[in-house]
Amino acid sequence: MRSEVLLVSAPGKVILHGEHAVVHGKVALAVALNLRTFLQLQPQHHGKVSLHLPNISCKRTWDVAQLQQLDTSFLEQGDASAPTPEQVEKLKEVAGLTEDCAVTERLAVLAFLYLYLSICRKQRALPSLDIVLWSELPTGAGLGSSAAYSVCLAAALLTLCDDIPDPRKDGAPTGRWAKEDLELINKWAFQGERVIHGNPSGVDNAVSTWGGALRFQQGKISALQRPPALQILLTNTKVPRSTKALVAGVRSRLIKFPEIVDPLLTSINAISLECERVLGDLVAAPTPEQYLLLEELIDMNQHLLNALGVGHASLDRLCQVTTAHGLHSKLTGAGGGGCGITLLKPDLERAEVEATKQALTSCGFDCWETSIGAPGVSMHSTASLDGPVRRALGDL
Repeated sequence: MRSEVLLVSAPGKVILHGEHAVVHGKVALAVALNLRTFLQLQPQHHGKVSLHLPNISCKRTWDVAQLQQLDTSFLEQGDASAPTPEQVEKLKEVAGLTEDCAVTERLAVLAFLYLYLSICRKQRALPSLDIVLWSELPTGAGLGSSAAYSVCLAAALLTLCDDIPDPRKDGAPTGRWAKEDLELINKWAFQGERVIHGNPSGVDNAVSTWGGALRFQQGKISALQRPPALQILLTNTKVPRSTKALVAGVRSRLIKFPEIVDPLLTSINAISLECERVLGDLVAAPTPEQYLLLEELIDMNQHLLNALGVGHASLDRLCQVTTAHGLHSKLTGAGGGGCGITLLKPDLERAEVEATKQALTSCGFDCWETSIGAPGVSMHSTASLDGPVRRALGDL
């Protein structure tokens, strides 16, 4: 078992195209978002394991000796098997969670304990650890924050227990794991997601593990080859929405108007495929015309999503603001509020970007300038992290 401090990060995700259509067997393109979750794991000798999640004001500590005495036979040793409802109930007892605990905190703690006990129980003794996770991703915004959390935990714990190696080579400040190691990380992270979400698609943890861009259709996930790192504005309207209700609404509309809605879903599928083609061309030989095509696809998809009934006045306002600045936006995720993305072409003037961000902030929205197509889960040296991230982890 390793004794050095481990630093790991993993990206969030956005859906570029294919929202809602993917539920009906069409193609969706999911891309890694360069807003990341960072984990610091520090081995200790104080007989405790602690979890600190400052983004949700959560700090929990357990006695390792007490955890060691627990009957954890309900966990399959060394096997990333799906947690059953009975296992989750037993984890609640282990965690000491009460009913007045916030849902976000409860699920995060359960996922941590599941991964910690499952991955580390084959060691002679459960390790004493301090773990801090800090994220640039807002929770509950459809940006894959829980998946990035699970991926960071899985990667750090598997490395700690020597199930996978430290991927940094020859003193490199940052390293990424080999394919077979990433597959193991992804497998365990999916189980963490199952604890949190019950029956997730696996897209979010796959994007967070592999990075770049993924094509998803009918449960099959494949990576796009070397996608470009496109610059975007990511805007959170902060309007809450129910993904379940929005998905049900589209299904109801499809049943009611099949000859209208089915062609909408087919068109969204065609947009995903065309975007995949354009992204490939951008890598091979980027031209201004390809960015114009991406903008057209964004506009068309936004109109189609509105026709499906998953738009919202806040998203209309977002599109109006960015259109006034010559930019093109669409919702990302379930819609009904939530987040939108705006493409930033390489030749865009800096002043125009700042003016757009200010206009969106004036609407009461949160706005980040970031990129998509970011690298997946990675291990870092302390020196390789940006100053703000280093300070955030060091001060916690």
